[in-house]
Amino acid sequence: MTAAAPEAALTSDSDALLSTEALTKHFPTKDGAGVIHAVNGVSLTLRRGETVGVVGESGCGKSTFARLCLRLIEPTSGTLAFDGGDLRALSPAALRARRRDMQIVFQDPFASLDPRMRVGAIIREPLDIHGVGTRADREREVQALLARVGLPPDAAQRFPHEFSGGQRQRIGIARAIALRPKLLVLDEPVSALDVSIQAQILNLLAALKRELGLSYLFISHDLAVIRHISDHVAVMYLGQVVEFTDVETLYARPAHPYTEALISAIPQPDPSRRRQRIVLKGDLPSPESPPPGCPFHTRCPKAWDSCRTVVPADLDIGEPGRPHRVRCHLHDPALAATRPAG
Repeated sequence: MTAAAPEAALTSDSDALLSTEALTKHFPTKDGAGVIHAVNGVSLTLRRGETVGVVGESGCGKSTFARLCLRLIEPTSGTLAFDGGDLRALSPAALRARRRDMQIVFQDPFASLDPRMRVGAIIREPLDIHGVGTRADREREVQALLARVGLPPDAAQRFPHEFSGGQRQRIGIARAIALRPKLLVLDEPVSALDVSIQAQILNLLAALKRELGLSYLFISHDLAVIRHISDHVAVMYLGQVVEFTDVETLYARPAHPYTEALISAIPQPDPSRRRQRIVLKGDLPSPESPPPGCPFHTRCPKAWDSCRTVVPADLDIGEPGRPHRVRCHLHDPALAATRPAG
């Protein structure tokens, strides 16, 4: 057995925990005649202690991107750095050791838990795999984790089917933080829960972030949830990040027509403050044959001829120190001038 090669430094940004550059994933079609463009050249940085929300419709590639970031699936191309090192260069043994620092909480809190294992064994499993402490140490840690996520001590002796959906998600979170990771990827962690339970889980995640110094990559289709928990937001459409900025800027001044449409669909609790709903026509195009030019032009109410033929550049329209990246011809002076009047 040979020793794993040391991780090569990829980024000089000492504050960056996770960084991707042109990260891409293509899946072959069933007949082998083509490919599905699941993720297309995503470049994104998540800094230590922050939460980056990734939002978009079902099928936009956000869950695939989340799995790529943990190397649960292998990228087709692009770079992937974690904590300053090249994650793609790690051997299987080195990657397994690295997984102590990066964990995931899945959408379905029941399917992600082994129904044949007691809850204590489920939470203890990461500690067992990585050989943390003695058996007695691990049992004590299980009890501490149960208390931290708000479950009683006797929960360790019960099976997942004996718990509600919210309680099962707490079990999944306890398992994910057992090794004190630096990064937690949360893939639609509250979408399967009732609204009142969603709030409890989001509050728990916020508390854990403060107490443990965690960083979150939070995947969701719900912009209201994303606004509540995120520091920065990446809006994905058909495998691409079409807009990225801080959460305050995104909700106050969305720059991409797709982002505007998503925000317009957020329910408004105050009936006296109605917002104009933007209804997108048609369905998300097939990732097997994405449209030419801007991928959003087939549904965009502001599209013109250039949108149908020219791929938008990744532009930074933000103020100094507050990046605001957007892929839209509306913000490209060279192409905005070609837009017909009216």
